[in-house]
Amino acid sequence: MVITRFAPSPTGSLHFGSVRTALYCWLYAQKQQGKFILRIEDTDRERSTDAAIDLIFEGLTWLGLTWEGTPIYQTQRMSRYQTVLNQLLENQQAYRCSCSKERLEALRVEQIANKQKPRYDGHCRDLQLSANTPHVIRFKNPQSGQVAFDDLIRGSIEISNHELDDLVLCRSDGNPTYNFCVVVDDWDMQITHVLRGDDHINNTPRQINILKALKAPIPQYGHMPMILGPDGKKLSKRHGAVSVLEFKQQGILPQALLNYMVRLGWAHGDQEIFTLAEMIELFDIKAIHAAASAFNPEKLLWLNQHYLKTEPPASIVPQLALQFEALQVNTQAGPPLEAIVVAQRERVKTLKEMAERSLYFYQPVTEYDASALKQHITAQTLDWLVQLKDALNALVDWTPEEIHGTIKRLCGALGIGFGKVAQPIRIAITGSTVSPSIDITLALVGKATTLQRIDALMTFMDKIEMKS
Repeated sequence: MVITRFAPSPTGSLHFGSVRTALYCWLYAQKQQGKFILRIEDTDRERSTDAAIDLIFEGLTWLGLTWEGTPIYQTQRMSRYQTVLNQLLENQQAYRCSCSKERLEALRVEQIANKQKPRYDGHCRDLQLSANTPHVIRFKNPQSGQVAFDDLIRGSIEISNHELDDLVLCRSDGNPTYNFCVVVDDWDMQITHVLRGDDHINNTPRQINILKALKAPIPQYGHMPMILGPDGKKLSKRHGAVSVLEFKQQGILPQALLNYMVRLGWAHGDQEIFTLAEMIELFDIKAIHAAASAFNPEKLLWLNQHYLKTEPPASIVPQLALQFEALQVNTQAGPPLEAIVVAQRERVKTLKEMAERSLYFYQPVTEYDASALKQHITAQTLDWLVQLKDALNALVDWTPEEIHGTIKRLCGALGIGFGKVAQPIRIAITGSTVSPSIDITLALVGKATTLQRIDALMTFMDKIEMKS
């Protein structure tokens, strides 16, 4: 059975690049009907926080990347790591090292001066030091031969053991190191495929040697290139949002982010739009690009708009509700959010934009666009609004069709174009000249509010005239 894992360190926000790794691991496990395991690598106790762990859970849950069973915490496995350390020591595959920081630094300086690669020289390798001596525990890396593995993305990779020094497995304070914990975890969890960033390529031969020493199965490894920003540099905060939850806050739909993420380093022909089922069916590790991909925010917005237009409105409502909550807007007394989605989905690229452009459906209009007033509001248009108010007040059925017909009949009687009345009433209702079609806008705002806002604009214009 295929078993993959996502193993983030809870030391900060859930980075976009990390979640792409999680997505690829999840897709492969789903396609192979295997398991996807979530492992929290929290051995860095100074930097790991519960808040960061919560962000990992929230981000993965928002995207729908579910994991097998309960999350696994490295800090809960310390006794297991100690057992394996003892095994390696007993089998003389690891040793205690008492070299001081000063000696190691002097060695490093000397090697650099001699144009040698800095590496531990094995000073304590055969000393068989007592456990009572302050020490670290190092792995006895093979001193000859090479480590070879077939990278799922990069092909054949070979590293000479001469290039690898004796890795520290356990620090002097008793805490096991990253490379050792990962090996024990992957072994115990029967991980078959490890997909991760190419910044781990140097770790892989070290981990393979430890697995061989333990006579443990060796997973298949695939190392993905990093994601670059639009400027060709490593994706970071200077490029904008990099945390997955920042995209959520910006009003990106989870399905849009998944679709964008899956194509950022993988392709299936020229296809751009993928349902989740298609991602699972078509995903192929061999099709992951070996070259780095650049993040394109405009492409993400294009995809998000596509999903805003095509997803069932009801499925978008929960995400839109979060945007209004962030704006501290109560949407209980107003049109249903599903109707807002339908009205605005062709006009916006994000849910945040949708919420910000829809405030007038739930809040009074307290300001008017000055340039809109200057261009569209005159004594004549105010007279037309008075006539329109009377006509709208007489309506029994407050529907877009009846509203449209009423405005159209008034324009016909006045001998003017539809827009001559539509824009002034749009200003009265929204404060600006931007909204969905005027009949839908009025229908959603409601009859009483429409009539009240026409009166409010009249009062506002009277005050301006009195001041002038």
